[in-house]
Amino acid sequence: MDMQTTYFFVGIKGTGMSALALILKDKGCQVAGSDIEKYTFTQRGLEQAGIEIKPFAGENITTGMTIVKGNAFGDDHPEIQKAKELGLDILTYPQTVEMLVQETTSIAVAGAHGKTSTTGLLAHVLSGVAPTSYLIGDGSGKGIPDARFFAFEADEYRRHFADYTPDYAIMTNIDFDHPDYFKDIDDVCAAFTDLANKTKKGLFAWGEDKYLRDLKVDIPVHFYGTEENDEFRAVNIKRTTKGSTFDVYRHDEFLGNYEIPMFGQHNVLNSLAVIAVAYFEEIDQAEIKHELLTFKGVKRRFAEKRVADMVIIDDYAHHPAEIRATIDAARQQYPDKTIIAVFQPHTFSRTIALMDEFAESLNLADKVYLTEIFSSIREKDGAVSAKDLGAKISKGGEIIALDNMSPLLDYHDDVVIFMGAGDIPKYEHAYEDLLSNLSLKNN
Repeated sequence: MDMQTTYFFVGIKGTGMSALALILKDKGCQVAGSDIEKYTFTQRGLEQAGIEIKPFAGENITTGMTIVKGNAFGDDHPEIQKAKELGLDILTYPQTVEMLVQETTSIAVAGAHGKTSTTGLLAHVLSGVAPTSYLIGDGSGKGIPDARFFAFEADEYRRHFADYTPDYAIMTNIDFDHPDYFKDIDDVCAAFTDLANKTKKGLFAWGEDKYLRDLKVDIPVHFYGTEENDEFRAVNIKRTTKGSTFDVYRHDEFLGNYEIPMFGQHNVLNSLAVIAVAYFEEIDQAEIKHELLTFKGVKRRFAEKRVADMVIIDDYAHHPAEIRATIDAARQQYPDKTIIAVFQPHTFSRTIALMDEFAESLNLADKVYLTEIFSSIREKDGAVSAKDLGAKISKGGEIIALDNMSPLLDYHDDVVIFMGAGDIPKYEHAYEDLLSNLSLKNN
C-alpha cells in the first residue's frame, strides 16, 4: 500500500467498499470517500474510524489521491471523470483487494449463497488463533499489521472475483443467480472455474453440490459435507434449540466433536469448511472448537430481537436457496412457534427467472407476506410484480405497504422473518414501532 497517497473511495458506503476502507485505515493509509447522503447501516463504522464521507461531487477529487472505484460506478461518474482529467491512478475494488491478497496467507470465500456468513465465521475463528485481517460483505473490515491470514468475501457478480489469486478458496455452492448478468448456469460455472484455477494451494468445496463436483481444476479439491465420499465429513449431527453438535472426520481420521451456537444445516456446513482450512494450516483443532463456540454472527444474517411478545429476525436472504436455509434455521430454534415470512423480492429479472422457486421456498413458512419488488440501479422496472409472485404462494402472498403493517399485528408469541437485499429493514422498523406503541398502550 502507498502511504503517501489518499485512497478515495467512490461509493464508500457499499458493504464491500466500507469494509475495504476500514482495512486500509487500520493499516495506516489515508482514507476518505463519497456516497449518497442517505444513511446506511455501514456508515457508523466509517464514522467511528474517523473516515470522512462526502456527498458525490467532482470537486472532491484532488491531486495526490488514488481512486478506488466502486463496482456500481462507470467512467461517466463525475468523480471518475475528474480523476481522469487529473491523471490519477484509478483502481477497481477487486484490484485493491488483490493487493491485500498478496500480503498474507489468503482465503477467498465464494459461492452463490453463504459467502458472508462463512467469511464472518472464518474471520472470527482465525482471529482467535493468529493475527488475521478480514473483509466481510456485511460491511465489516479489519486490517492487522503483519497479519498471518486474510479472510475475504469473493463476489461472483459480473466476475468481480476474477482479479483474485488467493492461497485457498472456499466455495459454498454454485447456483444460477444474477440473471441480469450470467447467461445460464454454465456461464456461472465457468466463472467459478476461473477463480479456482487462480487459487494457489487448494479448494474447499461443498461435496453435495453437483456443479462443484464437476469443476475441472488443476489444484487439489477438498470436499466437505455429510456424505461418505466427502473428505471432511460431519456425522452424528444433533440440532437443538440451543444450536448444533456434530462429529468431524477427515476420511477415517476422527478430528473431534464440535458445538456451534448457530441454527440451520447450512451453518454446520460453513463450520466444516472452516475446520478443513484450519486442518491444512495445522491449527490445533482444540482452538478451533473454542472459537466456534463464541461466534455471534454477522450483520443482516439471522439477526434476531424481541419486541413485545414477538421474535423478529432480519436476514439478507434474497434467493430461494437462502430463504429455505433461513426458514430451516428458524424452525430449529423455534419449533413450536408460527413462522411468518415477510419477503421483499429483489430485482425484476431475478423474480421472473426464479418465480416458481421463490414460491416453493416461501411456502415453507406458515404465513407469507410480500412487499413490492425492490429495483436496482441497473434495472428500474420489469414485466413482473410482487402480485404475480403472491398468486403462486399457497401460504398467503398478501402485499403489505410501509404505511400499513397492521396485518402483522394479528400474530402473538410468534416469529416474523423479514427477508430481502433491498430496503426491507424499513418495513421491519415500521412493524417494530407499531408493536412498541401497542405495548405501551396495553401497559
